[in-house]
Amino acid sequence: MRPARSVVAGIFAGLIAAAAIAAAPLAPCRIDVVERGSGWPVPLVELRTLHGVRFVSDNAGAVAFDLPEFMGQELWLEVAGHGYGVPADGFGYRGVRLTPVPGGRLRVEVERTSLARRLGRVTGAGIFAESQKLGLESPWSETGVLGCDSVQAVPFGSGLFWAWGDTTLPHYPLGIFHMSAARTPARPLAVFEPPLRLEFSHLRGSSGRPRDVARLPGPGPTWLSGMIVLPDGAGRERLVAAYAKVRPPLSVYETGLCGWNEASENFEPLAVLWRELDAGPRPPPLPDGQAFVAADERGVKWAYFGNPLPVLRCRATFETWRDPARWEKLEAPVTLAPADGGPPVKVHGGSVAWHPWRRKWVTIFTQAGGAGSFLGDIWYAEAPAPTGPWGPAVKVLGHDNYTFYNPRIHAMWFEADSPVLIFEGTFTREFADRPPAVPRYDYNQIMHRLDLDEPGLAAARIP
Repeated sequence: MRPARSVVAGIFAGLIAAAAIAAAPLAPCRIDVVERGSGWPVPLVELRTLHGVRFVSDNAGAVAFDLPEFMGQELWLEVAGHGYGVPADGFGYRGVRLTPVPGGRLRVEVERTSLARRLGRVTGAGIFAESQKLGLESPWSETGVLGCDSVQAVPFGSGLFWAWGDTTLPHYPLGIFHMSAARTPARPLAVFEPPLRLEFSHLRGSSGRPRDVARLPGPGPTWLSGMIVLPDGAGRERLVAAYAKVRPPLSVYETGLCGWNEASENFEPLAVLWRELDAGPRPPPLPDGQAFVAADERGVKWAYFGNPLPVLRCRATFETWRDPARWEKLEAPVTLAPADGGPPVKVHGGSVAWHPWRRKWVTIFTQAGGAGSFLGDIWYAEAPAPTGPWGPAVKVLGHDNYTFYNPRIHAMWFEADSPVLIFEGTFTREFADRPPAVPRYDYNQIMHRLDLDEPGLAAARIP
């Protein structure tokens, strides 16, 4: 006896429905990575499975775990976070056991081992990508930038002017090699706490993509440094910088000075100071590196330049800056003594600023030949004057076989009644020992917060 046609149709429909349910994508499990004690979300923490899959928390500390093979069962996830982590177990493994389920929510608490707190990534794509997979942070919009090199930020006009070195775009392996730039309000962040949401208004070309702003004459990339705003004789603000023209692999063949043209929104050459073929293989001193202005005991304002410690200064006027005959060379130490009594710390790059809360000059710099990475350890020191003498240095941030160079102090956000110091730098696998690139984060700017009342900084404080 054959079943009725309607029964067969019902069974068939049920099988199709069951197959559709089985084939439906599983909702990811949300994993929140937070700092133990404060509960702050922690970006750039990797959760690694035992079969080689890596998840990296976004600016909201979120991970969208979506591996179907592990749903509903306990698994081990290794935890690694450049200054954040979990204690090792008896075998030396650092990780957590979790049981993810579709649509579930789990929490991983990590301990901060660095004095500086990571606020989040400032540039690049997918800043909130993990959160967006979970249906969160939908208003966030992409800039069209995948990655960019060292930052310079200066107050200019009614807001801040930001510029970056070589910049990667998604449409082709060769991106911008003549500086990219953007504007923000003077205080684009209400608070310096994660999740970090710093939105840029990039200068864009006719295609809508971010464009270059310093296409100076000559082959090869253009790099700008020593960016500063100085008054000219007519009292106008002039945004200026030193430039270098570069041939592969990283050889500078020309240096000079350039200035911002507000009408064309581009940097234009003002003076060529040195050409390799004309003047020999070694360029003369240049007002490059990181720039700042300080007044002397007579109230005269000087512009200082160095990377990080000042090696040149001039009167803080456009006309003096443009005249090399009026520049003054300065001597800067190449090493600083660490507070722990260890070997001298070789200074690589960074910046200097006056902090009104400490009432001292402070520096944040990368160590050359650090313990965790060749260019990944960041130090802090103080001085009574911009030229020193510099007190004992304390390490405030480390990276595990990864590079963090050209840290930039954002002195425009200092407050007299606050110990907060904000800095950012370039996070990249370049110059490290062949680590895998961290997805989305590699070759981008990451911002940190250092509270100068941290007990761990006591040894760096000078009277």
